[in-house]
Amino acid sequence: MPCKNVVKNNVSDSYYHIYARGHARQKIFRDDDDFRFFLNLFKRYLSASPACDKNGRPYSNLHDQIELLAYCLMPNYLHMLVYQVNQDAMANLMKSIMSSYGAYFNKKYKKSGAVFESRYKAARVDNDTHLMYISRYIHLSPGDWQAYLYSSIHAYFGIGQPEWLQPDRIIELFGSTPVYADFLDDYVDYKKSLKEIKKSLANR
Repeated sequence: MPCKNVVKNNVSDSYYHIYARGHARQKIFRDDDDFRFFLNLFKRYLSASPACDKNGRPYSNLHDQIELLAYCLMPNYLHMLVYQVNQDAMANLMKSIMSSYGAYFNKKYKKSGAVFESRYKAARVDNDTHLMYISRYIHLSPGDWQAYLYSSIHAYFGIGQPEWLQPDRIIELFGSTPVYADFLDDYVDYKKSLKEIKKSLANR
């Protein structure tokens, strides 16, 4: 039986919340090197300059086809918020990332089989309010979200923003980063928003 929210409506020029977790809820990131390897996959496939493998063969470059707006990598799952310019860019990105990371993980830990639970889940977001709330939902996933190293939160405030992360579409909804900071700090509104955005989340 198909999973809920396995890309029900895959169209161009659209926002999507993407969610994936470890097979049988296992940890997919066991140490800092695992997190860093996954972040390098974002760099590999989303940087403006194409990357090549050790034999000089270019990897698929999706920089002009999809934008990564926000992300959070947790030990046994991950969230991504993207803007898909070209239809199927999201599918191509996730296939590339998940297969590359799966090969790395299984080789490192001498395992075999699926690393992720089935395929990723994705839900289209077609409402600006929900888009704002989902970006906050992603960034507040860790309990120590302000100090957490493996999310896009620091880049939103100009700290080490990589070229493959493009937060401008979200920041523009608020007008400035200080306003977004206030939005993140408003926990009362955050709790209320969870009910409102439930249907827009891929991991519901």
